[in-house]
Amino acid sequence: MDISWFMRCLNESIARQANAEDCCTGRFWEGRLNPIRADIAKTPEDSDHTSIQQRVRAVISGEQPKELLPFVGGERLNMPKGLPFQLDHYLALVDWSGRHLDPKKRSVISQNTPPILERLGISAKHWLYLNRNFESRFKGLVGSAEAVRQACIQLNKR
Repeated sequence: MDISWFMRCLNESIARQANAEDCCTGRFWEGRLNPIRADIAKTPEDSDHTSIQQRVRAVISGEQPKELLPFVGGERLNMPKGLPFQLDHYLALVDWSGRHLDPKKRSVISQNTPPILERLGISAKHWLYLNRNFESRFKGLVGSAEAVRQACIQLNKR
């Protein structure tokens, strides 16, 4: 096991897909502004004009951002088009990465800031349950009880 090899493999597929979405070329982080490191935002979900902010807003409303590829889980035969990992892994990786100090950068996510799923009001236990049983449990709205209640009010549903 080699962490450098793993990160290279992980970054390559992410970079290819991100470059296609952003209509650019090069390494994944090349030419992209990291709002946390630039001290423009304190958390990824507060980082304006980022795909993670789009994804967080979409997951809260139970949608998939139209302009971003969906997360389709682990690689398998007949792989659907999308990113080959899970949304919660992506959120955790971005959150974890944003907490590590680089002496050349101005800022990081504070160690006192709760983990991203906690900040979004999603318990890890419920998140895992939803991921394992999503298709069999839900045919419509997805989210916290309060978010579903609010959506029902807006949609005039019970």
